[in-house]
Amino acid sequence: MKYKIGIDVGGTFTDFLLAFPDGTSKIYKVLSTPDDPSIGLLNGLSEMGSDLGISLEQFLDQVETIVHGTTVTTNAVLTYNGAKTGLLTTAGLRDALEMRRGIREEQYNNRYTNVVPLVPRYLRQPVEERIDYQGDVVESLNPESVEEAVDLFEKEGVESVAICFMNSFANKEHEKRVADIVSKKMPDSYLSVSSNLLPSIRFYDRVSSTVLNSYVGPVLRRYLQSLVAKLKDNNFKGTLLIMQSNGGIVAPEVATDEAAVTLLSGPAAGPVAGVSYTSINGFDDCITVDMGGTSFDAALIKNKTPLVTTEGDINRLRLALPMLDIVTIGAGGGSIGWIDEGGLLRMGPQSAGSQPGPACYDRGGELPTCTDADLILGYLDADYFAGGRMKLNFERAKQAIKTHVADKLNYDVVEAAAGMYNVINVNMASGVREVSVKRGDDPRDFPLVLAGGAGPNHACMIAHELEIPVLIVPKESSIFCAAGMLMSDLKHDFVRTYSATLSQLKKDTFLNYFREMENEGKECLLSEGIPEKRIKNIYALEMRYVKQYHEVNVEVTQEEVYDFNLDEIARQFHRKHNLLYGYSLEEEGTPIELLNIRLTSIGDTEKPAFMEEVFDGEDPSKAFKRHREAYLPAEKKFAELPVFDGFGLKHGNRIAGPAIIEQVNTTTFVTSEYALLVDRYGSFMLFLKDREEEFARRIFK
Repeated sequence: MKYKIGIDVGGTFTDFLLAFPDGTSKIYKVLSTPDDPSIGLLNGLSEMGSDLGISLEQFLDQVETIVHGTTVTTNAVLTYNGAKTGLLTTAGLRDALEMRRGIREEQYNNRYTNVVPLVPRYLRQPVEERIDYQGDVVESLNPESVEEAVDLFEKEGVESVAICFMNSFANKEHEKRVADIVSKKMPDSYLSVSSNLLPSIRFYDRVSSTVLNSYVGPVLRRYLQSLVAKLKDNNFKGTLLIMQSNGGIVAPEVATDEAAVTLLSGPAAGPVAGVSYTSINGFDDCITVDMGGTSFDAALIKNKTPLVTTEGDINRLRLALPMLDIVTIGAGGGSIGWIDEGGLLRMGPQSAGSQPGPACYDRGGELPTCTDADLILGYLDADYFAGGRMKLNFERAKQAIKTHVADKLNYDVVEAAAGMYNVINVNMASGVREVSVKRGDDPRDFPLVLAGGAGPNHACMIAHELEIPVLIVPKESSIFCAAGMLMSDLKHDFVRTYSATLSQLKKDTFLNYFREMENEGKECLLSEGIPEKRIKNIYALEMRYVKQYHEVNVEVTQEEVYDFNLDEIARQFHRKHNLLYGYSLEEEGTPIELLNIRLTSIGDTEKPAFMEEVFDGEDPSKAFKRHREAYLPAEKKFAELPVFDGFGLKHGNRIAGPAIIEQVNTTTFVTSEYALLVDRYGSFMLFLKDREEEFARRIFK
């Protein structure tokens, strides 16, 4: 028997999906161990082995694949606990890392301070060299300036080095020569070279991404080496794969060399899972939201494809590597409620995390959180949290809310808890607007896919705020990202800068760039064990109207590339520009400028099958547990609500809200406006009651 495991290490919980060979699966969730995430990871694996009646060593011997999303690099950047890094860059440009693009992030805030660069100025060392935008050498490389800088790095105990020269995307020779010098003088250092990591135009984007890669590289390397050793010591002989920010997976060796690709490792699996769970029910588009213990992630998917961006930021630092376009805000089950200077109730972004956690966890936490409010309002059962393995302290939650929120607002505890619940729901709805309304899409046109341990408890209120008629709570919603990791493909991104108007493009140059990237992708995937017949490529061009500042990413087909069909490529650009910005300059005949060409090589992996259930009828009474008092937000009062066992609900069962659905790892609160249906895969479909029959026919046809 061979198992597959998806693992998502979050700020509060570490989630696991154990997939069995017959297509069935089982969910596990343990508290994260921030000081050493591998401890929580091994705790979860040990629990799986124990449930199967075997030791950890016997269990891991039967595990074929582990796909792991990690927050190690993210946390290093957020806490400024990365490696001591030195930067070698073209003389005269070392302050570009701090100057960035010269644009104030908050235009009217004169007190807004610049972000602290990851490399202090004295470790940003100039190198005498210069290459122009066409790749011609203007000033030859001076090796002595490199030697002096490396001597300083050695003296200062620099652990990691980033190399980024002006226009090295057009000619990498100088960077290559400097990398050789650094490798010889500092053989144990971690080295990032911009022309290897991101050979594209825009100097600040490139230097920031290269520095980020060096800053987190040693941290990820130590973690993965330790994890691989621990797994090996416990008899793991299978394949370990690491989740990337672009929604793909790679081998640990690749992740170590390009550590920055893991900076949004965990959240990236959510949209991947969203595609799978919605497409089986006939939806091509959706919005996925994942509410965990610490954060809330939202992403939009169109035509079964998550949106990708190359203009991401982490902790206000630019990362120009391809990543899924995910909006993350500090809104999770552990988000702390507090009163600001103006006397307004706020929720987050501060989080109680897993240690000490919410007040009701009874682990020493004294501040009120979203979870405490959910408990006071009756959405959580103090005796059934985590299936009864973890008892919640109602009185501690009540006291925390009274002391820090209710008394300060002259509310009673229930009013304060209801206010906390409402505020965090509005915060999350705003996060959904960020990925939809602000990009020209109406959220009412998309089913909302709810995930995370805390997400289903707030699902209906988020949807109601946005007037979304249909929601999907996947069977594995509480460990959604862990499930998404087992649905991910191996993926490698490549980019080349080719700056010219479409009329000036040379076909041979254009095609040679693509062929070069295709060969690189094929070589990477073959080395990772993917057969050639399971390799496919996605082609894209980044274009803009001449004299514009920002470009538009346009996906094109292989045929359009190799037929050099520039007319169709131009038409697609005009259409997408009009979609994004509300206008195009097609009729004016404004020239289109190509900036970058991109290719994504994908290795198709074997994925767990969705198991269909036998139709069980509409009656959910077999899953009924009891009645419990819970607060109804619309009615602003408590009522006796039916409570159902989520694992006892079967295909076809219908429940009219209000109701509560309890599972070991999550709770779904169905408000008065919605009804719930169980689809043939065991997921919950929630609909506005006045549209229930319309969607029921679609799902159960």
